[in-house]
Amino acid sequence: MDHKADHPAIDRRALAAAAVTVVLWASAFVSIRSAAAYYAPGALALGRLLTASLALALALVLVIKRVPLPPRQAWPGILTSGVLWFGLYMVALNWGEQGVDAGTAAMVVNIGPLVIALLSGWLLKEGFPPMLLAGMGVSFAGAAVVGLSTSDGGSSSLGGVLLCLLAALAYGAGVVAQKPALTYATPLQVTTYGCFVGTAVTVPFAWQLLTQLPEAPLTATLNMVYLGLFPTALAFTTWTYALARTTAGKMGATTYAVPAVVVLIAWIALDEVPGALTLLGGAICLAGVAVSRRRGARRPTPAPAQR
Repeated sequence: MDHKADHPAIDRRALAAAAVTVVLWASAFVSIRSAAAYYAPGALALGRLLTASLALALALVLVIKRVPLPPRQAWPGILTSGVLWFGLYMVALNWGEQGVDAGTAAMVVNIGPLVIALLSGWLLKEGFPPMLLAGMGVSFAGAAVVGLSTSDGGSSSLGGVLLCLLAALAYGAGVVAQKPALTYATPLQVTTYGCFVGTAVTVPFAWQLLTQLPEAPLTATLNMVYLGLFPTALAFTTWTYALARTTAGKMGATTYAVPAVVVLIAWIALDEVPGALTLLGGAICLAGVAVSRRRGARRPTPAPAQR
């Protein structure tokens, strides 16, 4: 009985951390829109990751004091997620959005949670809960509605679509790689050292960043710094905190709420009034997330044999 009483509290903390992640990741779209006009995809990714690495290193020193390295068993997951999610995903997404509109990019990247569900069910033995799969299907339909409603009607380049697809695959594989690492290391360690790895991967864009930094306006640079501090350093830490306390499949389904929050933030910050179809798609996304978080009907447990 005790472990059942404890579970809801743990789930509420995970949901709160996931909510912070969703809001901050959604806010990143507004900042990327401003910074991407003055920074190339690789330069923007490197500047974002450098800012996040400095902030996380400082947090590691202040929180853990001794700054220990993660255990050896955690490094395969940290290295894989660092290369795929922190490095490849950010560059590919920044690059892909130069060839497709935001709506198409959102639809393609939202393949990521499906990749997480399939890989975690297979590799992490999380299985394929019917409610999770049903909720993801509903949310994917909602994301498609949002994407169609926000599409500018222009032609999307095949290269841009393929780059967004690559970003979705890197995101999904990176999350699944992170999950085992959290068995041996803390969420802050996994996030910090994964960010270090991602920064190392994007170092080849250093000269590009140094060239564009003096020419970019202050607002674009501040948006790049914001991306590093909040949607990366803070949001990735709250993500790993929640991921350590629930399944990778459920966490992936939670991110389907991002398109709905993006619509709300753009409405408030950019005065972009969403249409009825966009609001409908956002509501469908949130409904799918709610379905995916529900527990399916439990099988009755046999009564203990009496002596």
